[in-house]
Amino acid sequence: MRVVAGEFGGRKLKTLTGSNTRPTTDKVKGAIFNMIGPYFDGGVALDLFSGSGSLGIEAVSRGMDQAVLVEKNFRAMEIVRENVAMTKNEAAFQLMKMPANQAIQQLAVRKEQFDLVLLDPPYAKQEIVKQIEMLLQNELLSTESIVVCETDQSVVLPEMIGKLKERKRQDYGITAITIYDWED
Repeated sequence: MRVVAGEFGGRKLKTLTGSNTRPTTDKVKGAIFNMIGPYFDGGVALDLFSGSGSLGIEAVSRGMDQAVLVEKNFRAMEIVRENVAMTKNEAAFQLMKMPANQAIQQLAVRKEQFDLVLLDPPYAKQEIVKQIEMLLQNELLSTESIVVCETDQSVVLPEMIGKLKERKRQDYGITAITIYDWED
């Protein structure tokens, strides 16, 4: 696995061995960013289930100013730290070792807002609708926010979640990518 494009493009990323995480393939990652960007002129990203940190690192590589990387698994967070160190731009990343819902609560207290939210939870444990609703209730999304959800292709997310409307859904093998942004 590697960073696909941008400032860190081509750099190799480490992944956690075993079945605890399911890294987004380079092909799917490239497709996600081509659908939503492919490049950004600043902003803050939230990678709520970072695994290896790959999606958040890709967002910064493609022009986001910062990324908050949330991961509850200790060994996975060690991989995230190593991958962030590889960028030689650690200041652009904030790491939070805790469950996603707890991170949302902490971010709400700090009144942070995000321009890009990446949700790639373990397929069997996904609560994407609930987590997007929490992000909306806590005003963690800017009105320009894009929310990217990676799920098993059998999962069909609603067309609307609060004020967010599904912009696009694309299947890649067993994976589905659903993209939301604010309804016009």
